[in-house]
Amino acid sequence: MEGRLTCWDGREIALPDVTEWEFRYGRGTPCDSFLLTCLWEPQGEDPLAEAVTFTAVENGETVFTGVVDECERGWNGQGCFLTVSGRSMAARLLDNEALGMEYQVATWADILRDHVTPYGIQALPGASLPAVPGFVVETGSSEWQVVYEFCRYYGGVTPRFDRLGRLTAAPWPEEKSLRLKENAAITALTLRDQRYGVLSQVLVRDRTTQAVQTVENSGFLQRGGLCRRVLTMPGKSSYQAMRYSGAYQLARSAEELRQLELELPGSFLAWPGELVELVTPKGTANGLWRVAEAVCGLNGKGRYTRLLLGEPDALR
Repeated sequence: MEGRLTCWDGREIALPDVTEWEFRYGRGTPCDSFLLTCLWEPQGEDPLAEAVTFTAVENGETVFTGVVDECERGWNGQGCFLTVSGRSMAARLLDNEALGMEYQVATWADILRDHVTPYGIQALPGASLPAVPGFVVETGSSEWQVVYEFCRYYGGVTPRFDRLGRLTAAPWPEEKSLRLKENAAITALTLRDQRYGVLSQVLVRDRTTQAVQTVENSGFLQRGGLCRRVLTMPGKSSYQAMRYSGAYQLARSAEELRQLELELPGSFLAWPGELVELVTPKGTANGLWRVAEAVCGLNGKGRYTRLLLGEPDALR
């Protein structure tokens, strides 16, 4: 593992030998994060306080790009140490508050221009998001909230950052990236069915017209689910906004209905959004899953990958 810090003035700092590390990857929320521990010897001038961004490279491939939140260095009874931690480039959008405004018609280009590119963030092409009439940026919202709501709430796409620190708002890939057969070295497996918090029905009411639209999770209703929510939308809500709001609430609540946790030896075996096929001799949790979160690391016991997976259709 090679770690590199970049200072505010463009200088680069190559981190010394990394002894422990852990990278956490998700689907945009919560923010991806990293933590590294390195060998370190004080050598006079200390430029670490000037570090702004971080890049990690494994076997010639960039596996993380983000911002530096904290550097600690010093010594104790076990010797000298250096730890560096931070988050993905999403941190720049999370840490900055958006200026409240209302668009007559908001496009993805408008969102990028006003809420993304001012922070030095590059967006990947390929996003196909609809224009949104009357899109409102609430005062107090973070720039990330603006991006997330536009993409997920109206476009049905989860925005996230890739390993090179670029924003992407394209659908998840549909090809399998990992197939775990009968002899796969799975060190831990947990299958969880969680009904609590899953919504069966959402009623969306317009405050001005009192019109009510109903959206249902038919699959959960057939399985005996009974959990309803009533949402009151602002007076300017269109039918489309009401419909998307109900569908959005149902989709979010169903993400944790069925989950699978796996731990495997080795690192960087799968990434969020990718499909994983599981075939075990005991038959537990066999089938196709989508990665919701991935944690990759190195500690005293060696390399590991922990995956949190969900049903492919529930994770969008």
